[in-house]
Amino acid sequence: MAAAVISTERLILRPWKEEDFLPYAELNADPRVREFYPSLLTREQSDSEIRYFQGTYARDGFCMFAAEQPATGEFAGYIGLQTMNLAIPSVPQPVVEIGWRLASKHWGKGLATEGARATARYAFETLKLKEIVAIAVTANLRSRRVMDKIGMKHYPELDFNHPRLPEGHPLRAHVLYAIKSDAVS
Repeated sequence: MAAAVISTERLILRPWKEEDFLPYAELNADPRVREFYPSLLTREQSDSEIRYFQGTYARDGFCMFAAEQPATGEFAGYIGLQTMNLAIPSVPQPVVEIGWRLASKHWGKGLATEGARATARYAFETLKLKEIVAIAVTANLRSRRVMDKIGMKHYPELDFNHPRLPEGHPLRAHVLYAIKSDAVS
């Protein structure tokens, strides 16, 4: 078991390891998980994402961490932080984004909220960040509920069209939520 960066009652958020590649590829091949993304990911694309996360961890000391259930050692997905790699109008850059992606069998159990809440505390208490943001497709109500539950505030004036999606794409409209360090208890 890799060393935990963040631990909760039901999750270990840690750096990625070789054993995570296959279950992460399976997660990214699930149409339910990828509902609010333009496409499913191939095995190569999924592996490339992990390598990207590993690189951001080496560079920044944080990333979208692999999420593991400590009782079983089962890979559940990711929850973590990354320096946002796209420019959002009206948002000063660089900005750190919080995010999560869990295998569908782990949905509805409060794991995303539990992990995101701990990740926000880590961002503010350990990394000393002043603010973190989250983005989602406007229709992604599951992720938006997590944002609400961890105390993030929606800023409708900062909603935007995703710059990597073409005009008219059904997933182009995105919302932006943010939370400042003094809002976390």
